[in-house]
Amino acid sequence: MRKVEEVVAWVVYTITPHGKHLPVNGICEQGEWDAMQAAQPGHYTLVRSGIGNEGEAERLARGTAGDRLSPRARRL
Repeated sequence: MRKVEEVVAWVVYTITPHGKHLPVNGICEQGEWDAMQAAQPGHYTLVRSGIGNEGEAERLARGTAGDRLSPRARRL
């Protein structure tokens, strides 16, 4: 019997928490993003959608998507 693998798209977004001056990044699945936008339109700012995996979305949200590893990190 074949396993059916569900394809999940990820989204990176920003939000400025109440009382803070700088926005923070978050990630969620596309379906969660759609629900968030339906509940509070315009409250969140989309950075990028259609990301193929959670790791890539995490790196983009942290700002390290294209960063090279430091020499110290390579030794560990």
